[in-house]
Amino acid sequence: MSDRFHFTVHARDGRARSGVIHTPRGEIRTPAFMPVGTAATVKAMLPESVRATGADILLGNTYHLMLRPGAERIARLGGLHKFMNWPRPILTDSGGFQVMSLSSLRKLTEEGVIFSSHVDGSKHHLSPESSMEIQRLLGSDIVMAFDECPALPASDEAVAKSMRMSMRWAQRSRDAFGDRPGHALFGIMQGGVSRELREESAQALRAIGFDGYAIGGLAVGEGQEAMFGVLDYAPGFLPEDKPRYLMGVGKPDDIVGAVLRGVDMMDCVLPSRSGRTGQAWTRRGQVNIKNARHADDPRPLDADCTCPACTGYSRAYLHHVFRAGEMISGMLLTWHNLHYFQELMAGLRDAVARGTLAGFVAQFEAMRAQGDIDPP
Repeated sequence: MSDRFHFTVHARDGRARSGVIHTPRGEIRTPAFMPVGTAATVKAMLPESVRATGADILLGNTYHLMLRPGAERIARLGGLHKFMNWPRPILTDSGGFQVMSLSSLRKLTEEGVIFSSHVDGSKHHLSPESSMEIQRLLGSDIVMAFDECPALPASDEAVAKSMRMSMRWAQRSRDAFGDRPGHALFGIMQGGVSRELREESAQALRAIGFDGYAIGGLAVGEGQEAMFGVLDYAPGFLPEDKPRYLMGVGKPDDIVGAVLRGVDMMDCVLPSRSGRTGQAWTRRGQVNIKNARHADDPRPLDADCTCPACTGYSRAYLHHVFRAGEMISGMLLTWHNLHYFQELMAGLRDAVARGTLAGFVAQFEAMRAQGDIDPP
């Protein structure tokens, strides 16, 4: 096992690539999908169950963890890995996105942001320096630079102003992070849907120098067409020898489109959130298990899926436990969704390695076009 962080690209197919991120806590196969463990848990899942789906890395949320139970407490208890019983790599976001999206009372300045906790209304200050310190206390393997993520649509002037402040914060994050062998710091590209601003942001980040680079400020209301428009050029502005992380994405077709455009890492709450609300993701698209059509259906969600929900339970049972409000509903559907997402990533990695990505994508789209199986 490597004692330092580095990235190796093993294969390419068009702009897509497959490889491995090496960390002291284990390898991350790319392209990778990271399940989100917002409050030190992937909701409705045990850590070993998450690993069984094929996940190599989890995402933790700095904003939520700093508020509850607190970064200092987690550090005293041995760090986030021990606290949540996940020995493999963890990426923590910087907290900036949640401050902007969840806090109704906030004041943004060049220094940072003062905000009110959504938990108890208490006042907090978050800056590039404090974000780096909180993430150090958590002990995450991949640390994200502190940035601002403006919601779209927004004026070009507002996006440019926000991006340039984020670049100044990126330098402060780099300075505060210091030298931490075995840990990595990722910079975050901003710039909305402007090619010029995205290129300016990438140039600023490259001049600072990071271990990896994220593409931020997408999946925030601009729509898939606009997002793919940015991804048609944005990854090319970033270093070839560093991992590229698309933040907050996404649906299966978003993931496939991002990989085709050269993205290596993604995260999203969608698999677990959908599972808790009765939505399953399958090769044929979404299945709403709440619908009455499933009440007498003895078949599994997906006959070709090997997850526990599909090998042990019928659609009728899953419909019943959701309608009855039983906890096992969210557990089984979340496990299935995470299994499907990780199976999709494994298929993408294999297709890139074999040079058969075009065929894989064609089959992916053809299966989704069929829609769900007919009622019995």
